[in-house]
Amino acid sequence: MASLRTFLLLFLVFSSSSHLCSSRKVELGITAAKLEHHLHPNISTLSTGFDPSKVVQISWHPRIFLYEGFLSDEECDHLISLAYGKLEKIMVADNDTGHIIPSSNCTCTGMFLSRGQDAVVSKIEERISTWTFLPKENGEDIQILHYGINESYQPHADYYQDKSKLTYGGHCIATILIYLSNVTRGGETIFPLSELKDVQVKDETWSSCATEGYAVKPVKGNALLLFNLHPDATADQGSLHGGCAVHEGEKWFATKRIHVRTFNPRKPLFVPGDECTDEDDNCPHWAATGECQKNPVFMLGTTDYHGSCRNSCGVC
Repeated sequence: MASLRTFLLLFLVFSSSSHLCSSRKVELGITAAKLEHHLHPNISTLSTGFDPSKVVQISWHPRIFLYEGFLSDEECDHLISLAYGKLEKIMVADNDTGHIIPSSNCTCTGMFLSRGQDAVVSKIEERISTWTFLPKENGEDIQILHYGINESYQPHADYYQDKSKLTYGGHCIATILIYLSNVTRGGETIFPLSELKDVQVKDETWSSCATEGYAVKPVKGNALLLFNLHPDATADQGSLHGGCAVHEGEKWFATKRIHVRTFNPRKPLFVPGDECTDEDDNCPHWAATGECQKNPVFMLGTTDYHGSCRNSCGVC
């Protein structure tokens, strides 16, 4: 009888232990599945279509990231169709007179899409925001550019040297460059001041323009993310970039510039001439340690709040 009780007791202990182990395995399995989902998300379930595994850093000075296959062929063709027949010469404001004149830097043609113009454009804007970690409202409208034979865009910087242009959104912190077509020859994006300009190996398939700096060949659907400011919000002169002339074929291209604050060309964030000072003696130190990006509401302000460190963050 004692041995029977002992047997039953041992049976209950092992059954309970087996049940606990089984439950633990299930819990561990669920945890592992959740971890796998976070590390390798199912891209089809992401509404924006963003896939971080396709992003590679190609330069640190300046900070440039390449996203292979950022747009599908269908998305590229859709953007081109929206711009087709609406292209005009690129116009800019003259620094001396303020008059609108044809750009001397860009011989290509272009047009702007309205923000959220259709479902495809809205999804692309969401994807850009997800990639850059920058708010959609800080971005300008997407610009579509077309380069014909011998048309180019001379090297230029997207941060503002003329402080009067900081009225709408402040400095351009980042620029997205998207290739909407392949180019038979030429059309590379060049970074003349990149730290990698002298180490990149090039063969005869590159244009002569591309040999003058670090260059990226246009591949349909690929995109570049270029940061125009250092982490301390100062201008990165190495972000100078341009588009080499097309020698064979044509080049369709999209660009989106993103500012440090909300961009609204119809609603100035501040009026030039307003007092532009720091409200705290620690502002220069905070800006140098990257607080302009980490804490933009306090440092830069919003349309409803006057930033505490606007001068040190270079927004006015």
